[in-house]
Amino acid sequence: MRAVRSLGPSAARTRSAILDMVRSSGTVSRIELAEMSGLTAASITRFVKSLLDDRLLVETGYGDPTGGKRRSLLELNPRARYAVGLSLDVARLSYVVVDLGGEVVGQLVSPGIGQSTPSVTVPRIADELEMLFRQVDLPVEDIVGVGVAGAGLDLGTGVDGWSATTDEWDSFAVQEALQKRVGLPVVRDNDAACAALGQYWTGRIPATQDFATLYMSLGFGMGLMVGGGVSRGASSNVGELGHMVVDIDGPECWCGSRGCLEMLAAPRAVVRRALGSPGLAAELGLSGDEAHVRQDFDAVARAAAEGRERPRELVEDSARYVAAAVLSVVNLLDLDLLYLAGPGFVDAGAIYVRHIRERVARVARIRAIHSVTVELSTPGADAAASGAATLALQHVLMPHARVRREPARS
Repeated sequence: MRAVRSLGPSAARTRSAILDMVRSSGTVSRIELAEMSGLTAASITRFVKSLLDDRLLVETGYGDPTGGKRRSLLELNPRARYAVGLSLDVARLSYVVVDLGGEVVGQLVSPGIGQSTPSVTVPRIADELEMLFRQVDLPVEDIVGVGVAGAGLDLGTGVDGWSATTDEWDSFAVQEALQKRVGLPVVRDNDAACAALGQYWTGRIPATQDFATLYMSLGFGMGLMVGGGVSRGASSNVGELGHMVVDIDGPECWCGSRGCLEMLAAPRAVVRRALGSPGLAAELGLSGDEAHVRQDFDAVARAAAEGRERPRELVEDSARYVAAAVLSVVNLLDLDLLYLAGPGFVDAGAIYVRHIRERVARVARIRAIHSVTVELSTPGADAAASGAATLALQHVLMPHARVRREPARS
């Protein structure tokens, strides 16, 4: 077995790294943990005992006979701890409660932020969290915290910036405000990073497997997992795929550049072309209202998935641009595993997967060395919320992989 890269100097970090190895292994023996970590059998026994005492691990039978004493197997105790994830989105707020294994045990959906201000939305979120807690009826002491996912979060500034909501959100620290109201630790990250972390956790992906998750809501983001943690960059803004230039002579983007992926392939771009296609808006029941871009795009995507010609052409155009952007990322980072997540991929995700697979297999620089696996993530539309919940689990239970917020460079 391949050793982990670093367990860290402190006992707490070592303990959390062992817990993470059990998570990724599914079931594992103490001897296998010693081999993976490089620790002595005595050290592993000591750390495992503390995890068993805290109910985070359970013994679950024995391994196959090897001629000597059969090895007892360990696995996570999924009912030991829980966390809440919230995906803050213009169209809807999605809440999930997950257990330690990442399984969803409670869920709530409510209207999105729209143009509401923080002073209106945060109290509503606190009330809806209380409603969700009553529904799931779990011991309060077993809920470790709340994770919040949102578009355009800049961790390096110390406040939260939201790319698709009202200006008032741009300087509002939602983490601190919500923590005061709910009385639980609150952590936050952007939706793409949360979706990647959720895939890492629930997919039992080991820390040695690097991968990326492409997230599409109203725009694009990419979460990059490296060494069991989310890659951050100088100001915690890794993954702005929506502003990768795919056409140097393309339309102007609000970021100041031209030909960004967001302007050519995001839901707004698809809906804009659909509205300009004679008769298509009426045929699909498109509103053309900026406040209903998500619903209009979903209607186009569903029609495309059904094989209707003009909607399929529009989504295929979007998918070709996305595939070109992903190809550049694959070439740059030497990826061999990519997931697609988020509400934008729910209805027509298979079209995007096909275009990305075909383009990467045909012209990726590394195609002769290794293949690239491209898959749709689960749970799809709620990937950010589920990932936000695992962010809270990781923050509290696995300090060796905790998000590190570095100040933005001036």
